Order: sequence, then C-alpha cells, then structure tokens
Amino acid sequence: MSSDRSDVLSQVLKLIRLRGDYVFHGELGTSTDVTFPPGPAAFLHLRSGELSVSQRDGDPVLLQQGDFVLLPHADGHTIRAKAGGDARRHFEANVNVTPHTPAQTLRWATDDDIAGRFLSGSFYFDGAPLRSLLTGLPGLIHLTCDKTCEPPWLASISHFLDMESRTASAGTSLMISRLIDLLVIRTLRMWVHSQGDRLGWLSGLSDERIGRALNAMHLKPAHAWTVESLAETAAMSRSIFSDRFTAVVGISPLRYLTRWRLTIAADLLRAGTLKVTDVAHGAGYGSEAAFSRAFKAQFGYPPRDAHRIAQNGIFLARSSGNL
Repeated sequence: MSSDRSDVLSQVLKLIRLRGDYVFHGELGTSTDVTFPPGPAAFLHLRSGELSVSQRDGDPVLLQQGDFVLLPHADGHTIRAKAGGDARRHFEANVNVTPHTPAQTLRWATDDDIAGRFLSGSFYFDGAPLRSLLTGLPGLIHLTCDKTCEPPWLASISHFLDMESRTASAGTSLMISRLIDLLVIRTLRMWVHSQGDRLGWLSGLSDERIGRALNAMHLKPAHAWTVESLAETAAMSRSIFSDRFTAVVGISPLRYLTRWRLTIAADLLRAGTLKVTDVAHGAGYGSEAAFSRAFKAQFGYPPRDAHRIAQNGIFLARSSGNL
C-alpha cells in the first residue's frame, strides 16, 4: 500500500483516537471455554497450543501457534480449547486491571491441562460518533502466522508488549498503550492490503486510483471538489471513475465527500472551541443553515448540540453507510 493511501488511514485513526487499554496473559484448559462480554475492542496473540475464537453467535475461527486476531467491534467473544465439540467447563471472563501493576495471568486451566497460552488485551476508539468510520471493518480479523510466516513486526511488538506487561515501572502504562496502538494499526494496514471485495472506504485504499481520490478528499475536505476534478486526480474518465468509486466504496464520490466533511465537523464541534458558523465554512459549506441541515441528517441532532452531547456522554449518531 502506498504512503498516500496509508495517510488516509492515519487521518481516520487520528479522528477516532485509537487508544490501547490493557493487556493480560491467559491460559486455557482443554474442554474449556471463556466468554468475554461486550466492552472494549480486543486482540489475542496465541503463543502456544491451539484454540478457537468466535464472535457472539458467530462460527469459531481456529487459531494455531503464532496466529493473531483482532476484534474491533467490541461485541463480545468466546475463546475455546478447540473448534469443535462441547466444552465441559464454562467461565465468564472477569478482567480487573489495576494501573501501574504487572499484567495479570488469568488461568482457566490446571498445570497439566493447558490447551493454549496467549497474550491478549483491549483497546478502544475514543471519538464516538466517529466510530461509524470503522463500519467497513469485519468483526474479526485473523492473521494466520505460523512459525514460517509470522511477520517480524508482530513478533517484535508482541515481544515488547510481553516484556512491558510483566514489570511495573515508570511509564509502563503509557508504553503498553502505545504498543497496543502499533499492534492494531499494523494489523489494520495488513488487512487493508490483503482484503478482497468488501465495500467501504477501507476497500478503496486497496485500489490505487480510487485511493488517490480518497487521499485528495481527506487532505483537502473543504476544497470545491467535483466528480470531474476527482476523476482527474484518479487519472480516470468521469463516468468510469464514478462507477468504479461507487462499486468499491459503496456510495458515490460526492456523498462520501459530504460524510467526510461532516465527520471532521463533528469532531471540531464536540471540542466546543469553535462557532458553528466557523466550522460550517471550514467544512466547505456556504451557509450555516445548509450545514446544519446536512449535519442533522447524518447524526440525528443539530450541530449546536454536539458539544453538550459529547460532554454528557450521549451519542445519538445514526449515520448509516460505509464511511
């Protein structure tokens, strides 16, 4: 993936403010499963053995030593000792993390009955309702990484995360958070590069020409873009570009541009430091009234309420689509 297209991912992740949360070491016994309730997003790196992971009501995904999974939607998941068969022992995960202390080792096994050992943890996207930007992600991203193909970056980040989590010293919590950030970002980059025919802006990043147009819109959202100028940026004819963009991303170029502008505007308004008029003009709107209508249509509340809603922790976003 080119640096231009990866910049789009960086811009989106800045808006939704990815933050690593905590990490723990796990051991799971045979004929055992552990259910993690909905909460923060999660990851798991299998260090030894063989386990399976499934989303709520989803099919199990078999993990072998070295495999890595990312569960970005925070819907809850279950870890099992094997993909098939019924577990005889069931547990509900209860991870209580105390800052500035070494990571816990959670054992759902006995010394002579360990089906798998893993490093796991959580992260979150601080920026609702901007998390709608990640609707294009699947519920589970699986990197198959046996000993012969484990990416060096995964081995390195996991190693340092393991080291940091086992000690409590100055800066440990910050280091763990940043290492989780790196782990998530590198996984997203790898998934974007290898994904197939999914819809959404993430899919557009894997298409070189559509990626140019996405990058242009993200870098200059207030610019007076037209389908013609975007097609020129993508080095395509107007009709071919429009059809290709809609097929890859799932919505038309100008509709995507509108949603991106409003997403940036929402982030600015939530901070409460700018007037609605200033944000409207910065988003490329000629009038506050037009901006307000578009904003309410996307998020379900007027722009003047964005700061109050953010302060109260009430996120009423009802944006639909593939942004």
